[in-house]
Amino acid sequence: MKSIMFIIIFIIYLLANIYVFYHIWIAMPANAMGRTALISFIVIAVSSFFISFLAGDVLPIWLAATFYKIGTAWLFILLYFFMVMAVKDIFGLTNRLLHFMPVDAITRYTKENWVGLGFMVGFITLLMFCGYLKYQWKVRVELPIQTYKTIGDSTSTRSLRIVAISDLHLGYGIGKKEFEGWVNIINSENPDIVLIAGDIIDSSVRPLNDEGYDDVFRKIKAPYGVYTCLGNHEYISGIKGSLDFIDKTGVTLLRDAVAFVDSSFYVIGRDDRSNPNRKPLRDLVADLDKSKPIIMLDHQPYDLEETEAYGIDFQFSGHTHQGQVWPISLITKSIYENDHGFVKKGNSNIYVSSGIGIWGGKFRIGTQSEYVVIDINKKQ
Repeated sequence: MKSIMFIIIFIIYLLANIYVFYHIWIAMPANAMGRTALISFIVIAVSSFFISFLAGDVLPIWLAATFYKIGTAWLFILLYFFMVMAVKDIFGLTNRLLHFMPVDAITRYTKENWVGLGFMVGFITLLMFCGYLKYQWKVRVELPIQTYKTIGDSTSTRSLRIVAISDLHLGYGIGKKEFEGWVNIINSENPDIVLIAGDIIDSSVRPLNDEGYDDVFRKIKAPYGVYTCLGNHEYISGIKGSLDFIDKTGVTLLRDAVAFVDSSFYVIGRDDRSNPNRKPLRDLVADLDKSKPIIMLDHQPYDLEETEAYGIDFQFSGHTHQGQVWPISLITKSIYENDHGFVKKGNSNIYVSSGIGIWGGKFRIGTQSEYVVIDINKKQ
């Protein structure tokens, strides 16, 4: 089944590249140097993606990272070229049928015309540059939560500050230096506890081991520690290697497990849905003291009705990235009950993060990279 899906995706990707290449080719005036540059660019962009994922782990890390960044960035650039050209073609076809403007009104600018080609390339370049800047800007999301439960003994009125992040996707795309910047942001919030909702690793654990990312995790400062659950990319990267790496970081992995932190509140970490044998939620909460706050990490935000039914006070999830860019965000919105942001179901508070990191090309268009600061206080 996976092989069939790969073949289908490969064919779609190949056809999209052919479609875009053809339109740029006819838009470009006959010029040997220009067309040679176009062919070279397309070959490098398309092949980089496959080189990165098929041979990245046998290449020097800097070279694998270069192929990864070029190949995955091109995926998003290709998307916008495809959309612009599809709109042009649909408009042209409609005009041929309805004759509401001269037939050559579009083709005079889209065939062998440097001005038309330059405008299209310039527009998409500007759009992607803005998307890159948007990715770099990490949005601080404040989430105050009030509860009737006490954190500590029955007379306690103390609050709990959580910094929660998801979808780090560390590896060939997101380097150690960038990750260090995130840790500085986290520490500046003076959290009591840090929660990570999976996808620490992107596609390979090799760069994390070779570059010593585990040292950076140990720089996170939180009195109650750092807790994480597994995401689907921990399985994609190879579950054994992922578990071995997380074990080195000092981060507490909760894999269908519960931690009773400071005898004050619970943190549940669910295994990812990639494991069809993960424990049902009812088993994880069966023996918990429901008078204490119950916090849950579950990478993929499905079955939110269970969160309410089993008395989870706060669930933090990720996975969706909110699509990363428009119009993919419309797809995630249609798939998930809540693909981003806060929702309350009964007494359960649920937040789905769009992620602090990103998969592939570093572009955010219509979405944001974020970290969430949750302050849980007792209702007076």
